[in-house]
Amino acid sequence: MYIALVKPMDILIIAATEQEIGPFLKQPAKGRHNFDILVTGIGMVATAFSVGQRLSMRRYDLLLNVGIAGSFDRTIALGDVVHVVQDTFSEMGAEDDEFFWDSESIGLGEHTFHGSAELQHPDLLQLRRCKGITVNRVHGNPANIQKITERLKPDTESMEGAAVLYAAHRSGIPAIQVRAISNYVERRNKAAWQIPLAIANLNAWLTVFTQNFDM
Repeated sequence: MYIALVKPMDILIIAATEQEIGPFLKQPAKGRHNFDILVTGIGMVATAFSVGQRLSMRRYDLLLNVGIAGSFDRTIALGDVVHVVQDTFSEMGAEDDEFFWDSESIGLGEHTFHGSAELQHPDLLQLRRCKGITVNRVHGNPANIQKITERLKPDTESMEGAAVLYAAHRSGIPAIQVRAISNYVERRNKAAWQIPLAIANLNAWLTVFTQNFDM
């Protein structure tokens, strides 16, 4: 099914914190589409609960998950806005000494979910496409970073993305995830973080996207 842009759509914009979409919240609403905002709280549990609760009360045509993220790929500049087309619950599974069995390999269910490939919009198509992982504990240990890089080869890391895509998948609603890179995944180095830049760039993209969505 192709998502047409010729009719008004009900769209839910999902973010973990108000800080991440603060500049957008200050913008006047424009366009024919109905954009609702949901701030879930940080982490996959809070996100899954909040999104599930909202979808039990109202049906949407599209879920748009936005926020900041860490990057494993240093060819992605800090502040860049990217389209996360695939996201994985990287910790879901079981350890067997040094080996990790993911949830799919041991029959516990899917761990990887995909965003909608049907929304062909210029403001989305211009973004770099990335693979993400969703974690409870962000990586900061070199050995663990190497292990996860070898196992899943992710580009980005967040604490919520796969939860939104999971909720969308289970609800039969198209979803997209867009994030701005605030830091590289490395030993914790707050001096190198670029959170204000990432938030500014994310909100600039989000403002343009929502204003142009009728096009």
